[in-house]
Amino acid sequence: MMTDRGGLAGRDAGIRRQSMSDRHDLLHEFPEHRDRIHELKATNNHFARLFDEYHEVDQSIHRMVDNIEPACDERMEAMKRHRLHLKDELYAMMKAAEA
Repeated sequence: MMTDRGGLAGRDAGIRRQSMSDRHDLLHEFPEHRDRIHELKATNNHFARLFDEYHEVDQSIHRMVDNIEPACDERMEAMKRHRLHLKDELYAMMKAAEA
């Protein structure tokens, strides 16, 4: 369901602004875990697979926001929820590796 935000031009402008300022790659999200992320990518195949999937989902969201890849609001929201789920799982793995 699309809401009216001042027409498509207003909606697109707001989305583009969001795209430029919102970086969600894991190294920006968790700079304090940079070394642990590199270590886990090299030693844990499951973490590496989830990391790659997270990156692919994040890039796809940015392509949708920048109108490079077509998407309806429902698809974009589903992708954002999936990205959040992956981030939660990856973060839990990072915290477990600390112990």
